[in-house]
Amino acid sequence: MTTSLVDAESILVLDIGTLHTRALFFDVVDGQYRFVASAVAATTAEAPYHDVREGVHTAVLQLQEVTGRIFMDLEARLIVPTQANGDGADRLLIVSSVGPELRVVTLGLLDEVSVESANRLASSICGKVVESIGLNDRRKAEVQMDAILRASPDLILLAGGTERGATRSIGRLVELISLVCRVTPLEKRPQILFAGNQVLARKIKEILEKQAPTQVAPNIRPSIDVEDLSPAQQVLGQMVMKIRETQIGGLQTLSANTNLPSVSTSQAFGRMIRFLSQVYDPQKGVLGVDVGSAWTTMAVGQGGKLTLDVLPYGSGHGLGKVLQQSRIEEIETWLSVHVPQDELRDYLYQRSIFPQIVPTTHEALAIEQAMMRQVLRLSTTHLQTQQAGLSHSYEPIVISGGFFSQLPLPGQAMLAALDGIQPLGIGIILRDTHGLLAAMGAIAPLNSILPVQVLESAFENLGTVISPVSDSRYGTPILKVRLEIEQGEEIKLEVKQGALVRLPLKAGQVARIHLEPLNRTEVDPRRKNGGSFKIIGGLCGAVIDARGRALHLPEDAPRRRDMHKKWLATLTS
Repeated sequence: MTTSLVDAESILVLDIGTLHTRALFFDVVDGQYRFVASAVAATTAEAPYHDVREGVHTAVLQLQEVTGRIFMDLEARLIVPTQANGDGADRLLIVSSVGPELRVVTLGLLDEVSVESANRLASSICGKVVESIGLNDRRKAEVQMDAILRASPDLILLAGGTERGATRSIGRLVELISLVCRVTPLEKRPQILFAGNQVLARKIKEILEKQAPTQVAPNIRPSIDVEDLSPAQQVLGQMVMKIRETQIGGLQTLSANTNLPSVSTSQAFGRMIRFLSQVYDPQKGVLGVDVGSAWTTMAVGQGGKLTLDVLPYGSGHGLGKVLQQSRIEEIETWLSVHVPQDELRDYLYQRSIFPQIVPTTHEALAIEQAMMRQVLRLSTTHLQTQQAGLSHSYEPIVISGGFFSQLPLPGQAMLAALDGIQPLGIGIILRDTHGLLAAMGAIAPLNSILPVQVLESAFENLGTVISPVSDSRYGTPILKVRLEIEQGEEIKLEVKQGALVRLPLKAGQVARIHLEPLNRTEVDPRRKNGGSFKIIGGLCGAVIDARGRALHLPEDAPRRRDMHKKWLATLTS
């Protein structure tokens, strides 16, 4: 085993996604933990293998070639812990997002209180609420029972009752769940989570445990005006992985060899966003966006508190849901080249069926980038709608996922994030280039030092973004800018409404920026009157996005496409 100033241990993380399986290796280098290498293979959860171990085997073989280190024995078994000859890894962990959409039924007392909270809890996993029942549901008990049976849930979430509050009303819902389980075949009974009045927790668990696997979590609505989902999210995430182990071939066998229970990708990703919110300004909060093939995770951390929203939108398998929620004209507005609507629609549906397609033409690449902007718009809008009171101004914004990491130019990733998320105020955009955040989130409970030491090298700083808020007409001056570059020149400019301006800062270069808002413009919710502060240049320098919020695109298609090209040229030239 490696020795070092830190309590050294090498860690192999298997990240099993819907489309790709990655093997990531972390070890100590020169006395500090480092991300060493990764390898990727196609996930083999579906036909013809129906077993994720085949994809893991291929990815680990590639990792062996890259690192020159042996991770499997002659019988293709992972070597854990490290052997005396240096083969293997000290620890093995799994993060996974593979599996079908889980069907969830939520029950609670008041629709606008506990049921609504239960629905938000359900939105933190890769699932869909297929039925909701509250006490003001006027359907007869037998009709409610039939509705749950038809929904055929994988999970039932029961909430309700403030601490030491209602008991009799919860008892009626428990009786309904118990009846549903009794008439459901044993192998099809759902898992049950109770996250309500803790006075009843033990009794409810005793009753329901006789019918189906039942877990108890802290009350998600301890009082009528307080919602706290985080503790229940942890328990729910563990339940989801137990379900996945029964659904996904080979996952249970792999998980039996790990040092911690397998964790969902969204939960691990959210764990790191929550950590970052304790490092950065707790007032502004951190936004993390992880776009996968089937799911998009929106995670907001503020002062150590996490809001998690997992949506069935993605760059591959999840495109079908994107098309259900979007008009083709909406996606077309993001195109930088002309593509007939029929061709656009056909390409997107083909992409949803064959997500491994690689764009080989200029038009295909333009479609992919337009598609991603729509995914981000849908996800951001849903987050803001479902989670009232969240800020629209974050520092930083972290973007992750295969789409972002595969873009050849940093400016393409920056513009996609600005167009799709449309942030306000002053912030930094970071790119999780190697897709390490979820892996580090899985590692954190086992080794809290490693994520801290690896974190800095995990990100690419795309640059500081200043997005002022103004209701001025297009072309009206809204901001005076003076940029003092350390050991360099001073730059002055005036920014007009509708402009996208790139400030000439090199990556890592420090400057002081002075902002003077004009015509009732607000620079930032916390810097309404402007001011001066230090910024550090990213791969795209620094950017002032004065295009307005919400972003309005020209109705004239040729003019709109020219504008997209102009904006891209601004960030990539």
